[in-house]
Amino acid sequence: MGVTVDVRQVYQYPFEQVVSSFLRKYPNPMDKNVISVKIVEERKDETTGIIYRKRIAICKNVIPEILRKVSILKIPSIQLEEESWLNLQERNMAIRSHCLTWTQYASMKEESVFRESMENPNWTEFIQRGRISITGAGFLNYILETFASTFLRQGAQKGIRIMEMLLKEQCGAPLVE
Repeated sequence: MGVTVDVRQVYQYPFEQVVSSFLRKYPNPMDKNVISVKIVEERKDETTGIIYRKRIAICKNVIPEILRKVSILKIPSIQLEEESWLNLQERNMAIRSHCLTWTQYASMKEESVFRESMENPNWTEFIQRGRISITGAGFLNYILETFASTFLRQGAQKGIRIMEMLLKEQCGAPLVE
């Protein structure tokens, strides 16, 4: 079956500031579920100027204790892989993330983009689509997908609040024009 969550947000800050804050967003005291983030690969295409990054995030296992009675869910942390392509010339950054844990039972993928806003060139638009699909867990599929959907929605909103806080701390009040 699967669950899809879509998010759209306009940050009233320039693209470069938003991307800089995004790349420094985690770990953060406002979200204790993200334990660490490590850059494992980074390179710049000299022809296009596009900067490619691959990061691995270690996150706490947030599945409720009652569901962790199932042996495959009894792990302390999960790993996520994030790849990004930053094009400063065109002022956009595409991001793809997926879960590296439980791949035989679940698929969690997110695709996001930061780009200059059409409303105002000093603002930045963020669009994200997340999809979670659980298989091989029998009757637990639906329960786990329902939990994952709620967690994905809440996580996206928390991520936006963290970004707003970081931008305000680092750049001051938003650019309202």
